[in-house]
Amino acid sequence: MSGAPRAGLPGAVLFACNHNRVRSPMAEGLMKLLLGDRVFVDSCGLKADEGPDPDPFVVAVMDELGVDLKAHRPKSFDELEDDSFDVVVSLTPEAQHRAVELARGRAVDIEYWPTHDPTLVTGSRETVLEAYRAVRDDLAARIRERFPEPARTVGG
Repeated sequence: MSGAPRAGLPGAVLFACNHNRVRSPMAEGLMKLLLGDRVFVDSCGLKADEGPDPDPFVVAVMDELGVDLKAHRPKSFDELEDDSFDVVVSLTPEAQHRAVELARGRAVDIEYWPTHDPTLVTGSRETVLEAYRAVRDDLAARIRERFPEPARTVGG
């Protein structure tokens, strides 16, 4: 399914990855930063990562933009409070398969945005941070392209 901009904003968007610890919470935070409360946004993973704290590199690179993810707690598809989304964006092949299952028999746009896993990068702290920033910035660009703000009309 195409990531081309469509008229108007969807009512609800879900971002999904494998553990809901790095890529999908980044995308959720970015969408909320860019569009505020005009769209309901959530994120999840195939399974909730068991770590008690959010990924520290995610917290650091999102904090650079003023997005606080310190309180983020990973959740799985099964833990979603609501599964009525207009758009589900999968960031990994595994999450794409689960998203297709979730959407079966529903009017949902399923999109796949292959997204590099920055946790695979090794090296100095700065090298790792740069990998996380690259993922963050790529997600922000995709979100801006796919979910542009609707044109505002002047007058009544």
